[in-house]
Amino acid sequence: MVKMRTEKTASSYSSTGPQQRLDKFINQSENRTCADCGSPDPKWASLNLGAFICIKCSGAHRSLGVHISKVLSVKLDQWSHEQVSSLVDLGGNSMVNMKYEACIPGNLTKPNPDSSVAERLEFIRRKYELLQFSSCDEAIIPCPFPAGYTKCAQKTQRSSVSSALPSPSTCHQNSNLSEKPATKTRIGHAVRSSWVKKELEHKSSKTKAAQAGMVEFVGLIKVNIVRGMNLAIRDMLTSDPYVIISIGQQSVKTRVIRNNLNPVWNECLMLSIPDDVPPLKVLVYDKDAFKSDDFMGEGEIDIQPLLSTARANEKSGMADSMLLRKWVASEENALVKNSVISLVDGKVKQDVTLRLQKVETGEIDIELECVPLSQ
Repeated sequence: MVKMRTEKTASSYSSTGPQQRLDKFINQSENRTCADCGSPDPKWASLNLGAFICIKCSGAHRSLGVHISKVLSVKLDQWSHEQVSSLVDLGGNSMVNMKYEACIPGNLTKPNPDSSVAERLEFIRRKYELLQFSSCDEAIIPCPFPAGYTKCAQKTQRSSVSSALPSPSTCHQNSNLSEKPATKTRIGHAVRSSWVKKELEHKSSKTKAAQAGMVEFVGLIKVNIVRGMNLAIRDMLTSDPYVIISIGQQSVKTRVIRNNLNPVWNECLMLSIPDDVPPLKVLVYDKDAFKSDDFMGEGEIDIQPLLSTARANEKSGMADSMLLRKWVASEENALVKNSVISLVDGKVKQDVTLRLQKVETGEIDIELECVPLSQ
């Protein structure tokens, strides 16, 4: 029976490609608008959450980190059958919002297509990272405090909850002097602690939103980490390298390649470009199982010229392949060889070989592509 099902699934995969399956799924009525703000025709998806989202909300998702939301482009990224199946199994936007918006407070309004980045980021962080709308437990508890708990006591509890908790040694000493508190008292204390913890988490999220939420995104950059060459040795005779790239508060990383000083990744990663256009930072580490990962070098790439060229090309509407700009390698820009920005099949791309800094040896081959927000 299992074999028959597997053969049937393989047959359906061979007749329909992953992109066709993805297009069919996103064209379902509930997936035609952004799961977070309702913008029509979303072109991005959170693979691990199962939500289809718009370009503006995708930037907020990336700021959460890939451990919370792994964002892929519906059109620009190459999807596998396994990825599409994983997305379909999560049920699409309606199932996502049933889970993550089960209990939105009445005084809170969801972002709309015209909402600011700050509003989107705060809502999305509360929705997916803090999971504040996923449970209605607080709604069914009429009062989170025991009888006689006044507002003054509430303020005192907030300010002294940490110091009021006994140390392990004190607990051990008192265990012989008194019985366990009544079940009702223990539950009340747990509820109060949970409430205070959520308050602190909410304040922390508002601080993060204030720091990162004012960022406006002006484009996207597609980074293909091609390969490393002559990387530094960090184990006995070799290393287990991986690459982290970051722009502002966003960061993503490649897979680890074991026992290789000349690894080939050919792994595409996507980041949003903030309005102030900071440099693209590249960090290389050696993966270790029993201690902190070892540093294997770093570098920076100025992406402002690539963005400016992409903007100019978008206005001109050119499509023919041609050389647009050229940079000469030098110690100042850490390039190993001359780098050119080219127009290839209507796409603005740049090939870079980056000499890693603060390390004895190592280079990284990178392909950059600037993607307009309209895509």
